[in-house]
Amino acid sequence: MTSTVDRPAVPARRQGLVLACLSVCTALVVGFVAAINLAVPQLAASSLHPSADQLLWIVDAYVVVFACLVIPAGAAGDKFGRKGALLTGLAVVALGALVSAAAPNVPLMLLGRALTGLGAACVLPNCVGVLLHATAPERRGHALAVWAAATGVGGVVGNIGGGTLLSRGSWHTLFVAVAVVAAACLAWAAAVAPRSARHARRIDVPGTALFVAAVVALLLGIIEGPEKGWSSVPVVTAFAACLLLGVVWVLLELRTRHPMLDPRLFRDARLAGAALGMTVAFFGSFGLFYVNASLLQYGRGWSVLRAGVGIIPVTIPLLLGSRHVPALVRRFGVPATLTAAFALTSAGLAGLSLTTDLAYPWYGACLFVVGLGIMLAVPTLTAEIAAGLPLERAGIAGGLQSATRELGSALGVAVVGTILTASFTHHLPARPGGHGPAPHTVSEALEATPGAHSAIVTAFTHGGDTALRAAALITLVAGALVVGGLTRAHRRARTAS
Repeated sequence: MTSTVDRPAVPARRQGLVLACLSVCTALVVGFVAAINLAVPQLAASSLHPSADQLLWIVDAYVVVFACLVIPAGAAGDKFGRKGALLTGLAVVALGALVSAAAPNVPLMLLGRALTGLGAACVLPNCVGVLLHATAPERRGHALAVWAAATGVGGVVGNIGGGTLLSRGSWHTLFVAVAVVAAACLAWAAAVAPRSARHARRIDVPGTALFVAAVVALLLGIIEGPEKGWSSVPVVTAFAACLLLGVVWVLLELRTRHPMLDPRLFRDARLAGAALGMTVAFFGSFGLFYVNASLLQYGRGWSVLRAGVGIIPVTIPLLLGSRHVPALVRRFGVPATLTAAFALTSAGLAGLSLTTDLAYPWYGACLFVVGLGIMLAVPTLTAEIAAGLPLERAGIAGGLQSATRELGSALGVAVVGTILTASFTHHLPARPGGHGPAPHTVSEALEATPGAHSAIVTAFTHGGDTALRAAALITLVAGALVVGGLTRAHRRARTAS
């Protein structure tokens, strides 16, 4: 018999509409990360005149706020209502995008990006909560696989949609379009998304504040590392603060009757392994998204639209194969599926580093291989995280999935960006006079040495290749550790049953 908590909140015929709506909402907030990467060259040359550090923050302010607040926003949805949190988030996304579109300077641009990140933090975890509440138990695996595919497709949609808008307008057009789509999603979700029961758990204000502070410190260290140096005082201080705040948070949550996120949950090796696996999966994919658009624009001389379209091969497996992943997991098991996922992602990233100077079909084939890896990893890991928490904590499950995804994305951008910049500056041609700091972007290098366009592009391509190889190696090694841990966890679970 289906319990009250498991009974779907909408009729079967309407569950598809709910899934479609939530998938579009998800693609919007995920795709915005990829789209802003395409706009980096325009933003760098815009009237905002951002420095290299400010340019990185324009990209990452969204990610930082998103990652810091996504678990608290999921908990808020569990308590106050997931539909209301989702609709509020979509409204704030639209507002933040409009602020960014009208920004005359970097501080207002960063304010808009932070507001949009706040809205996205409310949207993504509560999409999971609404979806689980709206879907019959026997269809939840399929629904989660389709929704998880939307998180992967969103990056590609952001590349294509962003490329189209940026080629026909400016970066202002991109932000206005995001606001319009967010408003349309708000109206759609208001019409089809069901309301779920509220839960009488107290809001864990001290635990939430400590958690947010610890994640902020962690991400500050990750983001500032490439610019200031990983051993610099600000970066080391940020990591030390993260460690201290994290320890205090764990001690506090262990004594709290209703913790926001109970650290004891991570004694479950399956949940802990799935969370780490999600971080690894998005480390590789967003490391690729960060460098791919610039490689295609600078290395191949493609327009911003063509560069956006050039990422399409990643999409094909996600669109065509994601719905079959639950059946593959049932047949081969989680460890085997994830072994294939991480091996394919790593192989594709390594292949890309070897094909930047070859004809595009070779490059596109490697993108397709990366897409296969993402297709296998994300639905599998999403289902593992959802299974590790009770349905009444679905917002927290969505928040955990989103937080690990955003942490992986930030790490991917930071590590790939660090390696790319170090290799790029090392291979730049000597500047006349050789005074001042070395350029960190192609635009800065072209201003400093106008007659060395070919050598500068070659240096950038070399840096991109090096960064992709490093991302491939990290994904392979970290993925092997995740698979090893999950294999032991599943073996113990079978023995116990």
